[in-house]
Amino acid sequence: MHILLTRPLEDCLEMILKFKSLGHQVSHIPLLSIEKMKYEQINFSEYGGIIFTSTNAVKFLDLNKLNKNILCFCVGNKTEKKARNVGFQNTIAAEGNVLNLKELILQNYETKSKPLLYISGEKISTDLDKQLLNEGFSIKRIINYRAQHNQKFNQNFVNEIKMNAPDLVYVYSQNSASSLLNFIKINQTENLWMNTNLMCIGEKTSSILNEIKWKKIFLFNPGEEEFLLYKI
Repeated sequence: MHILLTRPLEDCLEMILKFKSLGHQVSHIPLLSIEKMKYEQINFSEYGGIIFTSTNAVKFLDLNKLNKNILCFCVGNKTEKKARNVGFQNTIAAEGNVLNLKELILQNYETKSKPLLYISGEKISTDLDKQLLNEGFSIKRIINYRAQHNQKFNQNFVNEIKMNAPDLVYVYSQNSASSLLNFIKINQTENLWMNTNLMCIGEKTSSILNEIKWKKIFLFNPGEEEFLLYKI
């Protein structure tokens, strides 16, 4: 099976190796480039918990003055692994989506006397901070990175995709979906994907790519990628 992965290489290298070990052909296209943003100085002692909705939020946070025993809420296992790798000790992970993360916070954060610190990218698919405010929490959102759409792609890669269209492609965000749509249109490959299964995180992500004819569209949570192979 020919699989196309679209996350930055460092975020999907393990999956590339896993799929190859299972005998699949794997192609990789980095749809987004991630860059750190300047943000205000944070007094970490003011907060009783910290929230991460991506590995990049962990990666681009200055951790020098942060007590890593702070209660740390992570959107999924990959984000939790990143948090633990940089020293966080008290982590709780949801099942890969923000709605589950919200429920996890509601069930496990009892120190409402101290606000929560929410670290995220510039664009988010769900207003987690506003939803928690509506639940009576005090929360501060800090934006520490942005995702930029890649505009130029290796022509050899484009030619290979045209010659051998993927059987399935994984898309992890609305940003990535928009960038994939841009890639398809720039390279005039709108009719290439009719035998390709589209794997998306959430309906909002898949809806961006609805104008392209896909064989079938699946919704999934991070961690279910290998399981999806057996549904095709």
